[in-house]
Amino acid sequence: MPALKFVRSVWESFRANSGLEARLLDGLRVTAAQPGKVNFELDIQKEHTNRLNILHGGAIASMVDLGGSLAVASRGLFATGVSTDLNVTYISSGGKIGDKIMAEATCDKFGKTLAFTSIKFTNSKGDLFARGSHTKYVALAWKDPNNIVEELNPKTTKE
Repeated sequence: MPALKFVRSVWESFRANSGLEARLLDGLRVTAAQPGKVNFELDIQKEHTNRLNILHGGAIASMVDLGGSLAVASRGLFATGVSTDLNVTYISSGGKIGDKIMAEATCDKFGKTLAFTSIKFTNSKGDLFARGSHTKYVALAWKDPNNIVEELNPKTTKE
């Protein structure tokens, strides 16, 4: 199974089983994936904004969380572990209602116990407006029968 199809199946599982992602990030689209990297985009809606009518920092933090999980999924883990650390740096406004934002999430280190991810957010002009990092405890996730880790091993994958 290619990485993109697998990551999209993990995203659909989040949408079906989580209270937060299904409500806040339902319009998020996974646009590309390869082992260790995922791209997604979101059109900013009212529910993503703060009282200044710009992209809310909490929405960005939620996307760092989700993006880190999808980056882990791109390495073949269906159960993407639990968060141990999450950091967001806000560089500028992400935009307003109707603007499209893009993100690239990378699985920087993938081990038996921890996975370290990073994510960059850009606006439609390509300007970086936020970046984040997300560490996941994945030791128990290795046991999920839906995993396809060997299939998405970057050393053997030609995506």
